[in-house]
Amino acid sequence: MGRKIPLPMLIMAILGFCYMLVPIVIVVLAGLTAGEFLTFPPEGLSLRWVIAFLQSEKYLSAFFFSFRLALMTMIVATIIGTAAALFLSRTRFIGRGAMRAFFLSPVVLPGVVIGFALFAFYISTGIGLTRTIWGLWIGHILYSTPYVIGTVGAALASYDVSLDEAARSLGASPMRTFRKVTLPNISQGIQAGSIFAFIVSFGQFEVSLFLSAPNSEPLPIAMYNSLRYKFDPSAAAAGIFAIMLVTASVLLTNRLVNIRRLLDRN
Repeated sequence: MGRKIPLPMLIMAILGFCYMLVPIVIVVLAGLTAGEFLTFPPEGLSLRWVIAFLQSEKYLSAFFFSFRLALMTMIVATIIGTAAALFLSRTRFIGRGAMRAFFLSPVVLPGVVIGFALFAFYISTGIGLTRTIWGLWIGHILYSTPYVIGTVGAALASYDVSLDEAARSLGASPMRTFRKVTLPNISQGIQAGSIFAFIVSFGQFEVSLFLSAPNSEPLPIAMYNSLRYKFDPSAAAAGIFAIMLVTASVLLTNRLVNIRRLLDRN
């Protein structure tokens, strides 16, 4: 039976949760306004701007571009992040802590720093990635991979290496041991990391601001550019669909992965 949470801590947790929900509620209500401008509180409720979003070629193309970009980022970030987590957990060498910190540094650094650094690198080297889809993809992979490393590393922290040794002693090859023993035991961490990478990539703004191409804008950049020239609620309506996608991803993570059990194992 779990320990009872003290009342003051429970109240603080509820207040913190409500505080985090306030921006989401404001965006949803602003997107459902019946007025002409983006204001809060809304001037009545209407699906007018939601329909406008669904009929907007600019927003729909940006939404689906962000979805494809996040999906491609998730695949590559999951592969690289899982390999990096396995390398960091299975090898012992001087400087391992520094290398781990280096791999996880994109989480600590502001996105605007990473975006500007990549933009300056592309220009200075002249490798032809400036303002291209490939350059943007690399930036999203760089920013999303640490989340995979963190979740897979959490799964590996409590993994019993003797299971691999037992499989190898019974004649299994290293690859077969990984597929049949290691991978099933860390699959929850991999699944959680991949979905986190998808969410981070889909909502990434700072890196995309420096690296996105004019004809291939992710949804956050399309919303930003729209608000620069006209302050209508269509951007908030677009935010509603982005919130729905992220919420669905979180619910899927909770369905596939027991996050609490994964953390309690450490």
